[in-house]
Amino acid sequence: MKEWFTVENIELVAAQYRTLGPIIGLLLPFLEAFLPFLPLVVFVVANASAFGLWLGFLLSWLGSAAGSYVVFLLVRHFGKHPRLRFITGSKKVQKLIKWVDMNGISPLFVLLCFPFTPSVIVNIVAGLSHIHKKFYLVVLLAGKFVMILGMSVLGYDLKSLLTSPVKLIIAAVAIVVLWFIGKLIEKRLNARVERDLKQARNLTKNQDHHVR
Repeated sequence: MKEWFTVENIELVAAQYRTLGPIIGLLLPFLEAFLPFLPLVVFVVANASAFGLWLGFLLSWLGSAAGSYVVFLLVRHFGKHPRLRFITGSKKVQKLIKWVDMNGISPLFVLLCFPFTPSVIVNIVAGLSHIHKKFYLVVLLAGKFVMILGMSVLGYDLKSLLTSPVKLIIAAVAIVVLWFIGKLIEKRLNARVERDLKQARNLTKNQDHHVR
């Protein structure tokens, strides 16, 4: 990823974006939802550089949110198919599904706000849960709005950012802080998942005991 972040490369990508038009700026973030190894941050920064802050942000936001929602809908429709069991049947995914069903959409919004969250996992878990489709769309749009806007603002004046040591240090610190906060939230959510599921199992056992 590091080789992408030079002034020359980003300006080259931005120039190609301008030549190809806004469709490519919408399409690449859309595809990233299906192919998470693609560098979403590069697409967002290139959009902001090529089309301006607000149009670039809008293209990135709509493309990324649309791709994620299509993944969610596909998983909701085909997730129970036996051939997808290798993805949907893992213990971690099943734990997250149960926990999301118990706690609702708020934790998903928090996760979607952070750029280091694997959104494909969030989309799969949400698709397999019992969250209503309309509710997830609202949460997805809101979470992606926060994340994409933050990346667009950082990448809008990339040349100034990369050539100014002070701005570069501030941006690097901000990224590290976001990564640390994201990991901290992820760790706490994982601990909460285990705790809530354990309490639910104990409650079920107690109810079964009283019935007997």
